Amino acid sequence: MATIITSDCINCGACEPECPNTAIYAGAVPWELGGVSSPAIAQDIFYIVPSKCTECVGFYDHEACAAVCPVDCCVPDPNNPETEGVLLERARALHPELTIADDAPSRFRKEGGAAPTPGPAPAPTNGTAAAAAAPAPGPAGAPAVAPKPQPVAAATPASAASVEEYDPSTWAVPVICKDCNEPFSIPYRHFQAGVVFFCPNCSGSFVPNTKLCRNVRDAFEGYYGRRRRDRERMEARHAKERADLEARAAGDAEAFAKQLQDMAESAKPAGKMVKPKGLAAMFT
Repeated sequence: MATIITSDCINCGACEPECPNTAIYAGAVPWELGGVSSPAIAQDIFYIVPSKCTECVGFYDHEACAAVCPVDCCVPDPNNPETEGVLLERARALHPELTIADDAPSRFRKEGGAAPTPGPAPAPTNGTAAAAAAPAPGPAGAPAVAPKPQPVAAATPASAASVEEYDPSTWAVPVICKDCNEPFSIPYRHFQAGVVFFCPNCSGSFVPNTKLCRNVRDAFEGYYGRRRRDRERMEARHAKERADLEARAAGDAEAFAKQLQDMAESAKPAGKMVKPKGLAAMFT
């Protein structure tokens, strides 16, 4: 199927530079093919020209526009189904200067569709790839959330008992630039759907979508929520043990004081020495 942009589009423009076929245009902007200009297909939102869309077959194993769309409005057109072979031939026609092999990257191959050697597992329909060890997937072939969500080293408090450990302003989301493949981080408090971030190494863009932000939020807050609950339980247990110890110490001190008092009351000291007087003194 060709890809379309639904009316949910927020005109962020993140999808336009990602298209390898320049098939995406802003609303009211005429599109061009073979030197011929044609009227815009949509007036108010970005649109995709079906005759130029190859669903990224020949270039990526996912649809690049869907991978960066923050509101998931780049979806397959159910009224325009197309096979991998048709899309592959269109890619060759659009890019005669390139040699696009039969086994070129294709979402069909990745999704186990019409390709002769389907991938081992189907991919999510929005073009995201699940992270290996975390519930926060990132767009396949695009900036992706690292498997283990943790604050960057600079934001990690020195003491595990520090309150800042659970302060979202100290957390950061590690991502990998899809263009230069270099890692960088985004402050968690700024990680919101539709916000455009740029790689500090190559200025490549990254726009989180709603699903990615939701997964990142669940991963971070779930992880730190568990740690907070564990620490609170530990501190409550220690407080109870400390109170019990102090109560036992107070009881022991009271019992010891009573023991000393009992010893004082039960002791029988020797009588007072009396110096003999009179005749008795002559025989001592």
